[in-house]
Amino acid sequence: MLAALGFSTIGIFLLLTMTKRVSVLVALVLLPVLAALAGGFAGELGEMVLDGLSTVAPTGIMIAFAVLYFSLMVDAGLFDPLIRGILRVARNDPARITVGTAVLTMCVALDGDGASTFLITVSALLPVYKRLGMSPLVLSGVVCLAAGVMNMIPWGGPTVRAMAALKLDSSEVFTPVLPAMGCGLAWVLLASYLIGRRERSRLGALTPQGEVDAGTERDGCEQPTRMAGDGPGTPWVPARPRTWPSIFNLVLTIALLVSLVLEVMPLPVLFALAFTLALLVNRPTWEGQQALLEKHAKSVVLVTTMIFAAGVFTGVLTGTKMITEMAEAFVSVVPDSLGGHLPVLVAVTGMPLSLGFTPDAYYFGVLPVLSETAAGFGTDQAEVARAAILGQMTTGFPLSPLTASTFILIGMSGVQLGEHQRFIFRWAFATTLVMTAAALLTGAFSL
Repeated sequence: MLAALGFSTIGIFLLLTMTKRVSVLVALVLLPVLAALAGGFAGELGEMVLDGLSTVAPTGIMIAFAVLYFSLMVDAGLFDPLIRGILRVARNDPARITVGTAVLTMCVALDGDGASTFLITVSALLPVYKRLGMSPLVLSGVVCLAAGVMNMIPWGGPTVRAMAALKLDSSEVFTPVLPAMGCGLAWVLLASYLIGRRERSRLGALTPQGEVDAGTERDGCEQPTRMAGDGPGTPWVPARPRTWPSIFNLVLTIALLVSLVLEVMPLPVLFALAFTLALLVNRPTWEGQQALLEKHAKSVVLVTTMIFAAGVFTGVLTGTKMITEMAEAFVSVVPDSLGGHLPVLVAVTGMPLSLGFTPDAYYFGVLPVLSETAAGFGTDQAEVARAAILGQMTTGFPLSPLTASTFILIGMSGVQLGEHQRFIFRWAFATTLVMTAAALLTGAFSL
């Protein structure tokens, strides 16, 4: 009964959001609450919701300061050289820009953190897409594909969870799928080009508002906007960045990224400290600081409310044991005839299942059961782990409503979850199929 209730809740959520019947925020909060009441958990509802909110609170705090930090960096012109470089190489061609987006995302995603990857890439590239009139869905989709494959790295979420759940090491799980990952990255570059070529056809003869040149000012893109004076009500006017803040911003951002990778402090603390220092240097006056906070307050509210709403959703589904029951129900319907083919089944179904399971629920709940089932048919559990990281939360995590970083990606890109899912789902699923085929050919697991 709980499994059916859980599947129904997720199915209705996807239906309502993808058809735009209700907003994602409303669906994330009301649907699990109604499901908990229907399941007889009224007395425990408050505690489950609070547990879910507590779980995502650090992420929400981190995102609030991270959005403010990177918004300040964009205003200060930190990413302007990168934007100019991409435009110079791309020559205003959407196909080249999408490929450049994929390459940049792959580089940034080496830190293994989806949230910081989305924050950096979208902040850097959204002005380019706006400048050329390209759809933000293309940006969110291409970033989704590239970050999804890069999420397979040993310090990324899926691989770490798979190794921990089955007590395996990196050489057993990650090393055998390296060729498949390489094929996945090559496919992402090809898919990015195809998506960009389609965008090029949509835009026709692309003529941006003004020539894009390294030495030419561009409204709101190459030259940042900053306060012309210190008095209240002073208008924002274009101005070239001063040398000292520019150098400071670059050093601070590099130090922040290194600290994120090394985990010097908790991520919320790092972003809070970095934003405060950056604000003090770039906006030394009270008026300038208030103006910046007011300018970007909407972005912060939109992203953080989605994250906390997702906390309500996962908190209720986890607290009621719906996710556990869903996992057991899924395994129970696997016929004995398919037992020997479980690795392929796990790889192919992993990406769609990421829409219904949190990473922890899948890797610590579903994967051990699948592994034991496969062992009964003589299949090595390491093969099941490899298959799991190819699909579940690899190409699925930037699409899942149960993953907080998804809302960072769509929130900063300015797109709706349903639109994002409809736009990129088939490309993401194709990525899983390509990597699964490559894994079979290279012997990472057998058919």
